[in-house]
Order: sequence, then C-alpha cells, then structure tokens
Amino acid sequence: MAAAEAEYAYELEQVSFAYVPETPILDEVTFRIASGSWVSIVGPNGCGKSTLAKLLGGLLAVNSGSITVEGRELTRESVWDIRPRIGMVFQNPDNQFIGATVEEDIAFGLEGRCLAREEMRERVQRYAEKLGISHLLSKHPSELSGGQKQRVALASILAMEPGIVIFDEASSMLDEKARGELLQIWQEMRKSGDYTLISITHDAEEIMASDRAIVLRGGAIAADRAPAELFEDEELLQACRLIAPYRVRLQQELRKRGMDGEAILRGRHTRRW
Repeated sequence: MAAAEAEYAYELEQVSFAYVPETPILDEVTFRIASGSWVSIVGPNGCGKSTLAKLLGGLLAVNSGSITVEGRELTRESVWDIRPRIGMVFQNPDNQFIGATVEEDIAFGLEGRCLAREEMRERVQRYAEKLGISHLLSKHPSELSGGQKQRVALASILAMEPGIVIFDEASSMLDEKARGELLQIWQEMRKSGDYTLISITHDAEEIMASDRAIVLRGGAIAADRAPAELFEDEELLQACRLIAPYRVRLQQELRKRGMDGEAILRGRHTRRW
C-alpha cells in the first residue's frame, strides 16, 4: 500500500460548521495537509477539534466551504467513495468493539467490504502481528488492558487499509507506558510513508513527534507551525493549556541561564572553569 499520489491528503477552504446556526463551532477554516505527513490538531476544550475530526472523517457535512480529500471534493454524494480511504480511532476503544473476540472485531469491517474469506484471514493475521496482538485474537475485548484495546481498535482500522488515519484523543485514556507504546506505533506508521496521520490531542510528546501543529482557538486557526516552534510560544501554550515536554522545558531553562541546553542534553557540553 503506497501513499496517495495526490499532493495533498486534505485541502480545506473556508470551512464553517455549526450544530446550532447561532453558535458556530468552526468559522472559515482554511489549511492543507500534505499526503504522507503527520499533523497534530490542538487547542483548548470546546475549540472545535473533535468537530473538525468528524468533518475530516466524513461523519459530518460542512455548512459552507469545501473539503477536498486526495483531490476529490467531499460531498454527500462522494462521501461513500471517499470514506473507505479514511480510518478513525477514538478516545474510548470500547465504543469501537463489535465482535465477541479480537479476531472477530478486526474481521468485522472486512466482512462489510465483502472480501474473500482467505484474504480476510490473511489481513487479520498480518495486522494483528504488526501490532503485537496475535496472542490476543481469541480473547474477549473485556479481558484486555486499555493499551491492548487501543491496539485492537487500530488493527481493525488498518486492516481496511486506509490511506488516512485520524486519531481523536486516542491516547488520552491510556497510562504512560501504553501511551509510549502507541506513540511508537504511530512513529513507525509515519516512517512507512503509507499513511497520512492526523491526531487530535493534548499530549505534548504526541505533538512533538508530529511534523506540524495546527492550533484552533474559538473555531479559527490561531497558529500553524512546527511543534518545536509551538512549544516556544508561552502565551499560546497557556491559552491551549499545553505543557511542553520535559526535555523542551529543560532546554529552555538552561538557555535562560546562558547554557547550550541542546548540547548538554546530547552530552556534548564541555564545562569551562
């Protein structure tokens, strides 16, 4: 599976949306996401992040403006052709479980696509192995840990081989170890070049691992920059209730004291007496 040939996975032009006409959630949002990239969408609660994720996933239709996915405009007519290219992983994996076992759950979406049984079995085995859950295939979802459940949810999505995967706060309910493991999987997906990744998140490490951060405030784009640049903007971090990763904060503190924080952390600093 190769990355989409289209230059952009998404092109949004003046996208607006409101559940209630008098209360807009998103107001003329415009941006592009390059195919094969990893973009974090961040911002304070209520800024429209999850609504944007649903619009990108074709679960909601824009009130005005346009969304183009891999060169094709997303409309009520085209959504059925475009949606198979998009996978979504949500905050609570329990909401995505359908089958009585892990194997059945991964196979469920494939059955809906009417794949041959042999191909279904091959995909289930392949993606279970990729995500390190082959030993869990006969387990009931209730027997799994939070991290295992999220791996199963991701395997269910990847088995359908989408080119775009959207993570809506997918790591927020996990402990630190499980978050780290999931982040490593995302980094491997990014390196493969097979996917465009979009993560709706508050997690600093997740943001730092991505290529780009789009900041929403009040339904509009407040910033669009490299993660390292975002974490240098203290005012924006406070507004979004974000805390920079420990390594970044340490570098900043060392820099304030006139030292080369990056060199010190890399072990290259030579002390001068």
